[in-house]
Amino acid sequence: MPWEVTGPVKERTRFIETYLSGLYTITELAGRFCVSRQKLHKWLARHDVDGMKGLVDRSRAPLHIPHRTSEPMVEQIIAFRRRFPHMGPRKILARLAELHPDLDWPAPSTIGDILRRANLIQPRERRSPPAHPLRVRSEPTEPNDLMTVDYKGHFFLGNHVYCYPLTVVDHVSRYLLACDAYPSNEGPHTRRAFERIFREYGLPRAILSDNGSPFGSPGLARLSRLSLWWIRLGIRIERIVPGHPEQNGAHERMHRTLKAETTRPPEQTMDRQQKRFDEFRNMFNNERPHETLGQKRPATIYRPSPRPYPESLPPIEYAGHLETRKISHNGMMRWKRERIFTSKTLIGEWVGLEEIDDGIWSLYYGPVLLARFDEREMRFFG
Repeated sequence: MPWEVTGPVKERTRFIETYLSGLYTITELAGRFCVSRQKLHKWLARHDVDGMKGLVDRSRAPLHIPHRTSEPMVEQIIAFRRRFPHMGPRKILARLAELHPDLDWPAPSTIGDILRRANLIQPRERRSPPAHPLRVRSEPTEPNDLMTVDYKGHFFLGNHVYCYPLTVVDHVSRYLLACDAYPSNEGPHTRRAFERIFREYGLPRAILSDNGSPFGSPGLARLSRLSLWWIRLGIRIERIVPGHPEQNGAHERMHRTLKAETTRPPEQTMDRQQKRFDEFRNMFNNERPHETLGQKRPATIYRPSPRPYPESLPPIEYAGHLETRKISHNGMMRWKRERIFTSKTLIGEWVGLEEIDDGIWSLYYGPVLLARFDEREMRFFG
């Protein structure tokens, strides 16, 4: 099945459709869409006025700029720069203010913009600022509070075989738990990698990932077989908002270092590339001071989790007042002599249903709310 493409406008459309179903409150939708209630009210107001057209991003450029620098002043700044091509904006401002103290000259940043638009400043490569903390719902403070995972963009090896690096990081200590080379980003070998990680380091409290395969799916609550397994292990699932990789910024910053030090140029074979990844992981954890850690090395901060990996998978349990159903081999759920499709991800799993209103049910997988079920329409929402 092709991956479902999403983006801000599609997410807003999905929010409007879910809200209009009448099955969720604004507070519940704010939690499901990872945005504030104020922002949801804004998009509802725009939808009320302009319909679906109101969900498109609008230009943020001001209609009027009363303090725009006058053209004669712009020409004077450009002429001065051409006369002294090695003077920067601050020096130009200081000199012009000295020569013409009666004029109200713009700030150095504005002078820089003027010179840039006139092609009088050559862009210089700038160092990236330190990565901001992850914008997630949990606030990790200890090692193993949050584990981040991603498949770095694939690339060709020297033998023209694709390589997909799987990287797993402890967020608090920045300890690189795994950096594995695979020929694809499929679920089975991803699960085997996590089994190895969990056996060696124990279980985290939460895992943050993007919404792509194998971590997510187009099904209910975007759960995949891999994320169902994490839930069975008592791990909380956290996701970045679609189209916002900066919400996993620390992990993305590590990927940039990984790419620069291990893939330029790439190795000829998968085994040789894995050896290079292993060397990078050892250096990253044990030799390289990390700015976010106060120039400490990740290996000096990280410690294994006190939660061991269970060799037998714990069962999913539901409270006694919930209706339980087992999802059949084709993803169907039986309900009052009828069958309704749920998700292929849930095949063979038990789900729980809790009635919250007349004919309206909450569908759960363990502690995770998957959707609301309207038995009158025999339809899932959200």
